[in-house]
Amino acid sequence: MVLLQFPDFPYRVREIRGVHQVFDETRKRWVQLTPEEWVRQHFIQYLLQVKKYPAALIAVEKEIQLGELNKRFDILVYDRRHQPWLMIECKRPDIQLSDESVHQVLRYNISVPVPYLALTNGNSHFLFLRKEGKLEPKDAFPEWE
Repeated sequence: MVLLQFPDFPYRVREIRGVHQVFDETRKRWVQLTPEEWVRQHFIQYLLQVKKYPAALIAVEKEIQLGELNKRFDILVYDRRHQPWLMIECKRPDIQLSDESVHQVLRYNISVPVPYLALTNGNSHFLFLRKEGKLEPKDAFPEWE
């Protein structure tokens, strides 16, 4: 498991017709503030503020094709050559990360191959490096290359 502290950040929240929204700086739009979205926004800020990943190389909730199904990954970070590098699956805080969560991100990895795969629920964080067809657990997120 990776130990990390989410940074404080000046998030913008509003309520419209009883629905809370948060402004997503990456997508440049307001999105519904769900528990999973709260985790996603904090993780994005961790990548930007702590790990210094460039915002221009972070994609959020983009659609991918899995066989005949359309799915959405949570966060995808590209490397300097604009190749997929790190995929992060976010869960809401009350969801325990499980083998099923790992299998979900592995299925997404079929469509979008990346060397690094991560899972977070805001409380627990797991990171794996795909190496020679195996998942190698890591104890820290990679520095920006």
